[in-house]
Amino acid sequence: MTSPQTTPLALFDLDHTLLDGDGDDLWCRFLVRHGLVEPTLRERNEQIGADYRSGRVSVEAFSEFYASLLAGRSPADWCPWQTRFLLEEIQHRLPVAARALVASHRAAGHLLVLTTASNRVIAERTAAELGFEHCLATELELVDGVFSGQVCGVPNMREGKLERMLTWLAQQGLPPDTLESAYFYSDSINDLPLLSNVGQPIAVNPDAQLHQHAMSSGWRVLDVLGRVEV
Repeated sequence: MTSPQTTPLALFDLDHTLLDGDGDDLWCRFLVRHGLVEPTLRERNEQIGADYRSGRVSVEAFSEFYASLLAGRSPADWCPWQTRFLLEEIQHRLPVAARALVASHRAAGHLLVLTTASNRVIAERTAAELGFEHCLATELELVDGVFSGQVCGVPNMREGKLERMLTWLAQQGLPPDTLESAYFYSDSINDLPLLSNVGQPIAVNPDAQLHQHAMSSGWRVLDVLGRVEV
């Protein structure tokens, strides 16, 4: 049996990589549709999404906006809505090819980690649906058992995604050079810090900036998400 020290990591971004869509955008629209937040937030959501795709939005603005949508309710309050969100918005947006890609790495004996800029409330059910044992996401502050609307710790985005991964490796008893044999699948220029630190960076349906960087760097590019030989 392969020891943990030599087991390659297979890291996956979520939105537009495994999920055919953006979970944060879908979540905000879902909340508006069900009257859980003000309809005026739809416009702000669209602007945040556009700025994220172009790499212009700040980590703080992105993380705090989606954290604010949860303020004033407890994890138990949100639990049924998480289940409904998965059923209504997520499951049909997880393509067979995406599930097969994750399964191929699992079959190869790799250690699977979903790492997403989305907060845990939005992402954790999707991670479970895809069979990920490990999920790194932006964490949210709880005050007296209720979400405060603030982020807790380092947001799992841009340089923070690399920082959080290194922290997670240390917690697992794995050295930083474990990334040298790791795969990482992502669509976004926002993930360049982590992509640049793994041995097998793969751009999946990349945005224009990441596509250009991947081509100039000789990285693998998947224009259509599908089964990839591992």
